[in-house]
Parts: sequence; structure tokens; C-alpha cells
Amino acid sequence: MTPPNFKMPAITVRPSHARGHADHCWLDSWHTFSFADYHDRAHMNFRSLRVINEDFIAAGQGFGTHPHRDMEIFSYLLEGALEHKDSMGNGRILRPGQIQLMSAGRGVTHSEFNPSNTERAHLLQIWILPNAKNLTPSYTEWHPRPERERDAKVLVISPDGREASATIHQDADIYRVRLPRGESVAHELRAGRGLWLQIMRGTVKLNDTPLGAGDGASSEQAGSFEIRESEDAEALLFDLG
Repeated sequence: MTPPNFKMPAITVRPSHARGHADHCWLDSWHTFSFADYHDRAHMNFRSLRVINEDFIAAGQGFGTHPHRDMEIFSYLLEGALEHKDSMGNGRILRPGQIQLMSAGRGVTHSEFNPSNTERAHLLQIWILPNAKNLTPSYTEWHPRPERERDAKVLVISPDGREASATIHQDADIYRVRLPRGESVAHELRAGRGLWLQIMRGTVKLNDTPLGAGDGASSEQAGSFEIRESEDAEALLFDLG
């Protein structure tokens, strides 16, 4: 029974349809926060979370070699394949459910390409501000372990690399959430931290707030959050200092 003085944490929704949009023919991209030609002062970032772009890359197309610095950049692949190359000598092909994380540090160049001749690539590209500038560039990956593939909530990125997660230079714990129909999972947000939930596919309720694919939801109030009433959902949950 819910205590009479219980108060749910306030949740703010960033609806999918309200995001910025850019269609470059080869690239269909939706921007949760201001990015490139899309500028919205009300949606510049959430704490250290600076970019969430949902990208659809046409077969045989991609981002040519370009520079970055002082940013933690990771991609989560939903469909297709993504080929990564960078000036540190890394060359990988990412598959669905896998993550690549690049710390641009004091400077790095890279390219991201859809190697398929027939299928589009669908991914989330995410940028997080690092906790220091001029870091040594680095690259790491996260692949799901078979014994945890069906887990509802798995830590995929953290500042200390615990639980076999990829390591980031920021006070950020990032979880992959996968919920078959009817399942639920909980998360406790500590005081002084912020929560962002980005739905990649399916539908859920975050406490009593309904969310669908492309929606984001945030809160900066400590308390308990339950992700439930799922319709085969996949999401990323950010717990940010």
C-alpha cells in the first residue's frame, strides 16, 4: 500500500515528434538536443548529456572522416551494421545491440559507414561532455554477454568499468533496458543526480508517464522509478551526476 505522504518524482517528457529533424537523403536524423542547424535554447543538453541523435543511414552511405575533440561519443546500433575507423588505428563493424565508445580527448578523426549494399543502419549516436579537457584519445566497445542477454537492465557504460561495462570520463552510469511485454524494472535515483530515459523502440510507462519510441523523459528528483507496462521495449537509461 502506498503511504499517504508518498510523492512520485516529477518527470519531464521530450516527445519524439518535437525533436529536431534533418533529412539529407542518405541520412535521416532526429535530434533530441540542439545539433548542427537545429537550435533550440530550451533543449541544449541535460546535465553532461549533450547529444542524442537517432540516425537512419542509407545502404552504402555514411559519415566521412571528420575531427572531434573533448567529447565522449558512443553509438548504439539497433538495425543493420556500422563500420568504424579512426586515427588511433581502430577498425570495427558494429552489430545490433553492441556499443562503441570513443573518447575524443585532445583530438581524433574518425568515420562511420554503413557497409551494407542493401540494408539501412539504425542507431543512436550520443555525446557526453567529459569531466576534463585534453584527455588522451581512446576507444572501447561493449558487447552483451550471452548469460545477460535476457536481463531487463544491464550496465553498459560507467566511469569505473564495473560489471564489464565500457569506461567513460564522466560521472555517468548508462544502462541498456530491454523489457518483453508485461515485464518491469526499477531504478533508484540518488539525491543530486539526474535521470534520462530514451526509448529506442516499443512503449513503456515510467512510473505513470506513458512513453513511446523516440520519446525521452527526465527527472532531477531523487526517488524510485519503475519502467513497466512494456510492449517489447528497448531503451537507454542515463543516471548522471
